[in-house]
Amino acid sequence: MADNSILSLDAYTPAEMAQRVETIGVKKANLDAVSLLALGVLAGAFIALGANFATIVWTDNGLSYGLSRLAGALVFTLGLILVIVGGAELFTGNNLIVMAWASHKITTMLLLRNWALVYIGNFIGALATAVGLYLSRQWVMDSYQVGVTALNIANAKTSLELIPAFLLAVFCNALVCLAVWLCFSARTTTDKILAIILPIAAFVAGGMEHSIANMYFVPMGLFLKNEPAVLAAANRTADQLANLTWQGFVFNLVPVTLGNIVGGAIMVAAVYWFIYLRTGRD
Repeated sequence: MADNSILSLDAYTPAEMAQRVETIGVKKANLDAVSLLALGVLAGAFIALGANFATIVWTDNGLSYGLSRLAGALVFTLGLILVIVGGAELFTGNNLIVMAWASHKITTMLLLRNWALVYIGNFIGALATAVGLYLSRQWVMDSYQVGVTALNIANAKTSLELIPAFLLAVFCNALVCLAVWLCFSARTTTDKILAIILPIAAFVAGGMEHSIANMYFVPMGLFLKNEPAVLAAANRTADQLANLTWQGFVFNLVPVTLGNIVGGAIMVAAVYWFIYLRTGRD
């Protein structure tokens, strides 16, 4: 019998996207713990690889400030492309699961379980990637200038005050979750990649704060702080990097994580749930 079905290349409508996010949210929330953790590790590593790519591009590239920021931001999108197309669980993107929770399709405990396991997995993946790249001595490239760039990024993040860190994180994850949201309109891999690029590039170029990326950026800077050759190339002493400590890392990560939740769960997930799903609640 002939197949009379028609393959549509039209994007899903926003209302259809909301239903898809809700359905996928239920599946994500009910994944077993081992799978969630493993997929979280992958996502942390993927984001770290994107962050490393951006670090190299930002190094001594001879571009103007704006073009340099744009170049690094564009290559950073590798991280979320790998997460979405390759399949992994990213804490910041999973803030969209709030849509399934708000529709009473999952419990609060399942939501928090997903976030906790994925967050831990992301941390393991990002930190392991930072350790591996540090031990590879990739940072000696360009006469230690790659290491200098990584050191300066980490120092800038741990030097942020509480309110700026929180607000930069809010806007960051609004853009990340919008990128993931747009992917639910896609019918092809190409569509997904194109949907990811500009929102992610916007947050990176704007210097916004992403908790999982910081799990790579800050530890890498902490490792390099103990390298005399990197300090010499940066024309800095360890005393001039007083904020770049493991305690400073925690003081950055807490407000950034909370800001990411507000940006993703409230500014994107809750808003779209209210618009498209609130009348269909159980």
